[in-house]
Amino acid sequence: MALITTSIYPPGGDVKTEVFWDVETKSFFDEAGSWDPADLGVSLVSVYRRGGFGEEIRSFWEKDFDELWKVFRDADRIIGFNTLGFDIPAMKPYAPADFATLPHFDILDKVKLVNFGRGASLNAIARGTLGVEKIDSGANAIAYWKKGDAASLALLRKYCEADVAITRDIYDFALKNKFLKFTDKWNNARQVEVDFTYPVETTSVKQSSLF
Repeated sequence: MALITTSIYPPGGDVKTEVFWDVETKSFFDEAGSWDPADLGVSLVSVYRRGGFGEEIRSFWEKDFDELWKVFRDADRIIGFNTLGFDIPAMKPYAPADFATLPHFDILDKVKLVNFGRGASLNAIARGTLGVEKIDSGANAIAYWKKGDAASLALLRKYCEADVAITRDIYDFALKNKFLKFTDKWNNARQVEVDFTYPVETTSVKQSSLF
């Protein structure tokens, strides 16, 4: 798979279990007759998982979704791009009721927080920050699903896994360098400062009474 990089874990030697993910859908919004991602149907979910055990990438077709939930539940952080606005709602018909309450980390949401509410596409951030581009498009991913032959489904899986790898590499760059770069829709080069470090965990110790 393209774009494999050395894993970057949070500073201080605390190795977290992190899951990066992306979904592909079966149809377009106009075909579904709805603007709700939950109505699109999910064809495939790809995840890249890393932690003290090492790292792995897996893809899950709809029939295998029951195997996904333990992967997500075991994660300290579930990282994606536009997952709050798209992927999590798209998974609503399949996911346990508490799925949205798990520790999701949406890179697009973090960019909007420091960019006056304006986002950028995954491809724009990948191009500006990493000098790479997506290998295919979401429209083609839907076409591959509809064709349904082995070669098309292999292309669908390759595309989804590559998007997960790009998401991971953007996250790792930002975690290390604390900024992301992209060209906005007005063709202006932008650099935004971000902080993807984990919050410092503090424990309060109750002082014993001296009396």
